[in-house]
Amino acid sequence: MPTTATVIIETELASTGMKSRKAYLVGGGIASMAAAAFMIRDGDMIGSDITIIEQLDRLGGSLDGSGSPEAGYVLRGGRMFESKYVCTFDLFASIPTFDHSRTVTDEILSWNKTMHTSSKARLIRNGKRQTAPKFGLSERDILTIERLVLEPESLLGRSRIVDQFDPAFFDTDFWLMWSTTFAFQRWHSAVEFKRYLVRFSHMVDGFERLKGIMRTVLNQYDSMVRPLEAWLAERGVVFLLNTRVTDIAFATDADGLAPVRIDFTSGGSSRQIAVGPTDLVLITLGSMTEASSLGSMEAPPVLNGKSDGGSWALWERLANGHPAFGRPSVFADHIDQSKWLSFTTTLGDPALLELVRDLTGNVPGEGGLITLTDSSWLASIVIPYQPHFIGQPDDVSVFWGYGLSVDSPGDFVKKPMSLCSGREIMTEILGHLHIASAAADGILNSCICIPSMMPFITSQFLPREAGDRPAVVPAGTRNLAFVGQFCEIPDDVVFTVEYSIRSAQLAVNSLLQLNRPPPPVYKGGVDPRVLYKAFLALHDVRN
Repeated sequence: MPTTATVIIETELASTGMKSRKAYLVGGGIASMAAAAFMIRDGDMIGSDITIIEQLDRLGGSLDGSGSPEAGYVLRGGRMFESKYVCTFDLFASIPTFDHSRTVTDEILSWNKTMHTSSKARLIRNGKRQTAPKFGLSERDILTIERLVLEPESLLGRSRIVDQFDPAFFDTDFWLMWSTTFAFQRWHSAVEFKRYLVRFSHMVDGFERLKGIMRTVLNQYDSMVRPLEAWLAERGVVFLLNTRVTDIAFATDADGLAPVRIDFTSGGSSRQIAVGPTDLVLITLGSMTEASSLGSMEAPPVLNGKSDGGSWALWERLANGHPAFGRPSVFADHIDQSKWLSFTTTLGDPALLELVRDLTGNVPGEGGLITLTDSSWLASIVIPYQPHFIGQPDDVSVFWGYGLSVDSPGDFVKKPMSLCSGREIMTEILGHLHIASAAADGILNSCICIPSMMPFITSQFLPREAGDRPAVVPAGTRNLAFVGQFCEIPDDVVFTVEYSIRSAQLAVNSLLQLNRPPPPVYKGGVDPRVLYKAFLALHDVRN
């Protein structure tokens, strides 16, 4: 693979005069990478005819992972997996691991046979673990959940979760566990909340122990992005990194609206790619992690906006005059309702992991998300299996956490989480874990905590209605598709790797006119056995 953006750009532009069909994928996240793989695997396209254009210096988008034991590791987040991610497992059944011993799908499935998620401390309350906490739902709450499952999305419109439930619902442990597992806020979309209830109905039974949640062996960048990138590179896919697409020009002919030119900037200069009549353009709309910023042990991250990146500006430009391209302002103009802060802590001392092990009863990688119920920040932490990064030393460990109420003052550090340094965040977490001051001082002096502010991280959950998100292939267009978290896929749920990969598979199947649509979205709600188990679980009747 070329080593500089300049060489890559020159190589790409030199190839635009060829007569074979080209594909240009705007955005270098998992949706574009998956689309490129499907084009090669299922559509028989040549890898060198596919170009992925990414404004950052690496591929992977929100599935990131970086750092070192000396400077500290960084993960902005991680996405949960479960067995019904049919598109994801289909894709990665074709992608070998780095050592080529098996496929990535085989590795994930094999790993989760060994490392079952079974949380013995889903909640920590007053420094004590809550093993298999009850949901605590009233009959009225359960009836509301059942109504939402059945109610058409068109009737819910842009209503919020808080518009559907009595206030007491938000004091239940069901809401506490559901909201922190999936990062829902009360003001988020009732439609999306409904979709989650339907999509994950098979996981309601056992949800208090996070039963059925799956993990990759390492972080998702090392376990998924890097093998997929290597597979694409081996087949000649062109990566235009450090390149920002600023506009796409369209023309209308008898077959519809089609892209004819891509404008972009790279290395301080403006360039263009001419899009031929048979060429394809796939665009990742918006970005959950656009304009993210990192803090340090001594400094908080800053809060950026949509002007600090290119993806929202591009979507706004495309949607201007094209109603079928969606309404980006619905998702991009409410940072106060879509932001939260995560943090990654690198530990040079095993003391904290040993203390958490003894508190929770779970070894690293076994327990999943732990929510600190007394936290004004509504903070949660995840301690993965170690090592979590390729090359991570044996005497170094890593864990991740986040807070949903980032503007509330802390309980031990009397500042909003959004204004806290890594040291202050760790001080707050250690306080809620009831770790003695002497041990806490030792942990603080040997750790590196890097906070990350993400202004748009739950923007895809904001209240919406039909038309706010465009179809994967908009009506009246030709050779164009939208992928990622902000296109419309009926029945499926956003904020998942599965949604992005499904959008890619739908796009490729349509644009290349393949007879290979993705498998249907799993609907446990049509299985009487699933419904019966969920009904019992909601009433706190457990086996």
